[in-house]
Amino acid sequence: MIHAAALKHNVPAAFVKSIMAAESNFNPGAISGKGAIGLMQLMPETAQQYGVDPNIPAQNVDGGAHYLRVLMNRYHKSRNWLSRVIAAYNAGPGVVDRYRGVPPYRETRAYVGRVLGFLRRFQKEG
Repeated sequence: MIHAAALKHNVPAAFVKSIMAAESNFNPGAISGKGAIGLMQLMPETAQQYGVDPNIPAQNVDGGAHYLRVLMNRYHKSRNWLSRVIAAYNAGPGVVDRYRGVPPYRETRAYVGRVLGFLRRFQKEG
C-alpha cells in the first residue's frame, strides 16, 4: 500500500511510512481525539477532499500520500521545506504559513522531530 501510494503521488515511500509511523504506529483502526482516522490519521474533511474512505487502509494511505504531494508542491521552494511539509501535515498549512515555518507548538515541533527520525531510519532500511 505504501509503495503504491508513494509511486502514484510521487512521494518517497520512506516519507509516507514515516508519517504513518508517527501518526498511527501502523494501526489501521487508530482514531484520534480530534477525529483523525486510520493509518495516515486523515481528518474526515481531508479524506472527502481527496475522494477516499479513511476507513479503508489502502484509500487512507492513498489520501495521505496525495495530501503530502500537495504540501510538497506548496513548500518545495521554501527554506526548510521538508520540516514545513511535516508541520503542515500535523498542524495545517495555515498555521505554517502564519508562522512562516514550523509553529512554536510543542506538539508540532516534537512531531517534526519524530517524523524526521523515522525518515532517517526508513531511508537506511531502503
